[in-house]
Amino acid sequence: MPGFLAAIVLSLGVATAGWFVGTGFQEGRAADRFVTVKGVTERPVEADLAVWPLTVVASENDLAKAHAQLKSSVQAVTGFLTANGIASEQIHAQGFSVIDNDANPYGGGGPRQGNRFVIRQTLVIRSDDPGVVLAASGNVADLVASGVVLQGGNAYDAINPLFIFTRLNDLKPAMIAEATARAREAAEQFAKDSGARIGGIRRANQGVFQILPRDEIPGVGEAQQLHKVVRVVSTVEYFLED
Repeated sequence: MPGFLAAIVLSLGVATAGWFVGTGFQEGRAADRFVTVKGVTERPVEADLAVWPLTVVASENDLAKAHAQLKSSVQAVTGFLTANGIASEQIHAQGFSVIDNDANPYGGGGPRQGNRFVIRQTLVIRSDDPGVVLAASGNVADLVASGVVLQGGNAYDAINPLFIFTRLNDLKPAMIAEATARAREAAEQFAKDSGARIGGIRRANQGVFQILPRDEIPGVGEAQQLHKVVRVVSTVEYFLED
């Protein structure tokens, strides 16, 4: 009799285990049914901050003359900027440097090329009115024509202002909601076409926000354009149900 009971218990155990395995397999297959969709949204924006580094350069064989030349050029630049609507408090002097080419250990020991002293003074314009800065930058050739030698932020930069959009955080909540809604629309359409319906979210990635140039202009990057586009792509995985 005990052997008979043991056999019954064993049979029930095998059947129960089989039921759990089968049920788990079905649930596992159901869990594997999902669709991955993307939702895209964009916003046109305009820069709200302009930063314009201008480096004034003077060179002479006499240090005092080079400094006097630099001082005159800085005054000319400041006058030009204020005449173009940029307030004096938005102009900041920084990055002063003096180079003595005769003291250059990498000069090679041969005769010096050019003037002995080169002095640089960087003026940084920081303005919350980018349109005014953009207009002023369009007239900078007049300043150069007056004899002022200019460089960009360093010797290899163009003499262009940088336009920055600082209010990205204000846009994020609404743009994420819109991108997610568009992703759900795409998932619902897929489910409808496949004879299923969407369930809960399996996984979601809000995506990375990008600030792009409004116009694709060769050689002109996003930072040099006043008008921009903010873009985000959200990726969402939805379960599919029968």
